[in-house]
Amino acid sequence: MMQGFWSFRAAKALSEFLRTLPDENAVLHLHGYAQALSPSIKTAIAARGLPSIFTMHDYFLLCPTGGLYNYQTREICGLAPLSRACVSTHCDMRSYGRKLWRVGRHLLAESSPALSSLFSDIILATRFQREAVGALLPKARQHILSNPIDVPDFGPRRSTGVGFVFLGGLSPEKGPLVFAEAAKRAGVTATFIGDGPLRGEIAARYPDARLVGWKSPEVAQAIMRDARALVFPSLWYESQGAAVIEAKALGVPVIVSDACAARDEIERAKAGLLFKSDDAASLAEALVRLGDEDYAAALSRGAYQSYWAAPRSLQRHVDGLLRIYRGMVRNRRAIAGA
Repeated sequence: MMQGFWSFRAAKALSEFLRTLPDENAVLHLHGYAQALSPSIKTAIAARGLPSIFTMHDYFLLCPTGGLYNYQTREICGLAPLSRACVSTHCDMRSYGRKLWRVGRHLLAESSPALSSLFSDIILATRFQREAVGALLPKARQHILSNPIDVPDFGPRRSTGVGFVFLGGLSPEKGPLVFAEAAKRAGVTATFIGDGPLRGEIAARYPDARLVGWKSPEVAQAIMRDARALVFPSLWYESQGAAVIEAKALGVPVIVSDACAARDEIERAKAGLLFKSDDAASLAEALVRLGDEDYAAALSRGAYQSYWAAPRSLQRHVDGLLRIYRGMVRNRRAIAGA
């Protein structure tokens, strides 16, 4: 518990490393701190004073529990982080005591100097993130840069596939129960690639569901490519939704909750369908609609074309990062020379 609050070891190690970097062209890029580093690293970042950037893979920079999500009510949280209502609300996955511990950690992170104030630039994976949490973001230059996806180009699909597939953890915020119920109503096969605390409940309540557990990337891609569509029923914001992008690259249509970041992947391309978040009836309608072979084939072509027109390769991601880094260095030099 104390290590998560304030890791002296992490602060010392980061401080020693940052001292080895040159002043003229170094950039510090933080991808997260909550899992191992703790708020203590802010002391090293502030002391060194390098141009610093943060990628919003999760929401721990903004929210004590990291998801802007209430695990108890299974709803997106609209409370102001660290407000009285926030602190008094039990929204943690495990216990209210754990929530209070997270609140304490967040208070440490935001005490002077506030960790969120140390970044001149913020990277968001999707436009959705900027729209959903923009009011909570610290004052910084914002950049939208997709995370890289590693998927081979197998070419357009020759068939529309059979059944529907879910890829991810079987936990409440991911919405697997919504998918299982919708598949039952629509009379279609639901395949779950992944595992988690809801596996037993899904197996008991929906005996026709296929629960195949975690698979290697190659096997998971093969299962997805043989499916009619990927279903992404996430109940919380997400940051991007890598499974949706992966499915598009495979030429697989996607059916996405309208309350999560992955909706950006189909709003501007004929690659799939949106359904009302946490609404099994709405999702069932979408599943039935994909029963039309011609329509499914058209969405398959749209998914494939929209991805490969601008693939999210590692090289494209690195090129984007370097453009941002160079801009940060130029801005620092301009300020120093003013």
